[in-house]
Amino acid sequence: MCTLTFEKSSPEAVGIPGDSVIRFTERLEARRIPMHSLLLMRHDRLFFEGYYAPCDAGTMHRMFSVSKSLTAIAVGLLAEEGKLSLDDPIISHFPEKLPDQVHPWIAAMTIRDMLMMRSCHAATTYKLNMKADWVESYFITPPTHPAGTLFHYDTSAPHTLCALVEKITGLPMLDYLKKKLAPLGLSEQSYMIKDPFGVSMGGSGLVALSTDLLKFGYFIAHRGKVLGQQLLSASFIDMAVSHLSDTCVTAPVPSEAIGYGMQFWRGSHNGYTCYGMGGQLIIFLPDYDLICVTTADTQDVQGGNQQIYDALYEEILPHIRDYTLPADPKSSLLLRKTASSLRLTPLQGPVVSDTADRIGGKTFRIRSGESADAASGFESFSVCFGQTDDGQDFGTLSFLYRGKPYAVRFGLGSLQTGSFPIYDLFYAASAAWLGDGTLYIRAYIIDSYVGSVHFQLSFGQDDLTVFMRKKEESLFQEFNGHLYGTIAPDDAICAEA
Repeated sequence: MCTLTFEKSSPEAVGIPGDSVIRFTERLEARRIPMHSLLLMRHDRLFFEGYYAPCDAGTMHRMFSVSKSLTAIAVGLLAEEGKLSLDDPIISHFPEKLPDQVHPWIAAMTIRDMLMMRSCHAATTYKLNMKADWVESYFITPPTHPAGTLFHYDTSAPHTLCALVEKITGLPMLDYLKKKLAPLGLSEQSYMIKDPFGVSMGGSGLVALSTDLLKFGYFIAHRGKVLGQQLLSASFIDMAVSHLSDTCVTAPVPSEAIGYGMQFWRGSHNGYTCYGMGGQLIIFLPDYDLICVTTADTQDVQGGNQQIYDALYEEILPHIRDYTLPADPKSSLLLRKTASSLRLTPLQGPVVSDTADRIGGKTFRIRSGESADAASGFESFSVCFGQTDDGQDFGTLSFLYRGKPYAVRFGLGSLQTGSFPIYDLFYAASAAWLGDGTLYIRAYIIDSYVGSVHFQLSFGQDDLTVFMRKKEESLFQEFNGHLYGTIAPDDAICAEA
């Protein structure tokens, strides 16, 4: 079977000056937005594809709430097969999950209400007790208002709809989509994380390639028609991306205040978006025939997602023309250099300090009970420093946690990569010395979970104060809080990261 591939072109060939793309990337770098990938398409031609090292075209990435849009399409496919109706009460499909007395607002709630984020719940129900059945929580949690009335962002709605897709099809939802949308050629290695009870996380669990998002974006932009085949009716997609709900009352940022369809956000410039936490975006601008795909980690950057939107709107859109621009060899060369030099920016600051000579290789034993919020389980810390074969400065933070040795290798002025302790997730870490001799280490997690873990180590003459902070939705709780330790009589030998 033939599957979708994309023709590549220069920006000028699709009416966009190459230097506007360069300014787009430079703006995001100047604003310190931790980008992972950027793909730009116009007139079905991919005119820019860039990955921020250590990410590359083969990097699998958590896409978070972009998953919701896939769930909506799966529901639409089943509706067209006649296996459900959007106006079915959701309780009719889950009699085994219902309490003895079903609240009338829950009983009246339809699949359509859930797709529109107009359920009877004001928040995600399974987060009340994530050790209990996530789907059942949707039917037993007391509702806050009648369904169909108010927009409230509720991730348990698409999660329950994903469970419905899997119940009807007998397949994991992404497998069902790969089968039904086979001409897209979604990557074989893409998958969805499951909840503790075996249901794919249809609200946030997609792990895929950046090009998978572009293929899905093409499918939506072409209203379901791929390689001459109408895979889903144009009318369903038109409805899904239309303005069905006002979101201005509860929207946290301007880009979420313009409206909502069925698991798709409305956007500026008559656009719409698949919107995932942390900068996982498929931005559609039909009036410009433009699709922008990004992966990133903006969770620790206030307004980070809005910065991506603004850079696109202000650096690209004003310069788009409806005709082919003359080839610009100089701009083309600069653009190629830009794409090849993209990277996550390491921490900026001094890479050497007198403190390193004093504390390098020494063990600091953690004293329990010294701080009210001390993170439990850590027993000791030590830091060693060295140089790679090519002359790059690096360090290794070693620690003992619940009797087991772990290590995080970090660059000084550069990034070092590895598998993050305890969780075995890919990371890229760097460090810098602060003015008072404090060592600051930041590790970016880029994997099936996306986030960052921060270590601030303040060294005294013979003691160490540690502050750890994680910015990630559900894991790394160990790396939150304060610790205090004193130097051990014997020096440590740093573990290898």
